[in-house]
Amino acid sequence: MSTPVLPPLTFAIPKGRILDEALPLMARAGVVPEAEFFDKKSRALSFAVEGSDMRLIRVRAFDVATFVAHGAAQAGIVGSDVVEEFAYPDLYAPVDLDIGHCRLSVAEPVPVPAAHSGANRIGANAAEGAVSHLRVASKYPNLTRRHFERQGIAAEVVKLNGAMELAPGLGLAGRIVDLVSTGRTLKENGLEESSVILQISARLIVNRAALKTDPRVGELVERFRAAVAQNTPAHNTPAQNTPAQNTPESAG
Repeated sequence: MSTPVLPPLTFAIPKGRILDEALPLMARAGVVPEAEFFDKKSRALSFAVEGSDMRLIRVRAFDVATFVAHGAAQAGIVGSDVVEEFAYPDLYAPVDLDIGHCRLSVAEPVPVPAAHSGANRIGANAAEGAVSHLRVASKYPNLTRRHFERQGIAAEVVKLNGAMELAPGLGLAGRIVDLVSTGRTLKENGLEESSVILQISARLIVNRAALKTDPRVGELVERFRAAVAQNTPAHNTPAQNTPAQNTPESAG
């Protein structure tokens, strides 16, 4: 009896700066995109992989988790913030890739003298335990609500996909929850980090059903584990040990 021909594996990768760090790691794991992938003029979203029947799809970070959880892609790379935000039961994150480091934090306006504080700053600069309700701007509604619920605070989340730092100054929300790397973007917009919700790094994610039924997915996981091990200090020269500066999209 002939062996059934399996369809190509689909591997989802995120657009944005995290991809710059992921590409060398992917190459060590044997996942090298075709030349068109690097053509900035190309509008294609699906690409072949050199020496493999695997195909890559390039989508928004939040969509990587959705494609993999629903089985449209069997594996992908995404930040742990996305994994935690969606908490899909069909998603499994077996490998911490040790790249794309940043944090998900609460930020609020820098304190000003009471005489100059505006009425629109809902809960800003107040102790979190002293309020029962806050309006918070974020593209992470689930993580935001869970964070404040643990403190007994009902968070009304205003969903924004960018320019989060504008929300407090315009009276849209008293605080924001967003990705932070250096904190420079917050500082330049009159905000300061008040608490850290989650330390973030990029993860290899797989569809649970695909991992159980397709041996190629398990092999891919092991290749990425080996690639990460090659990237540890014990395997690198001093010049290679310098941490990468790129972080997930929107971190500032």
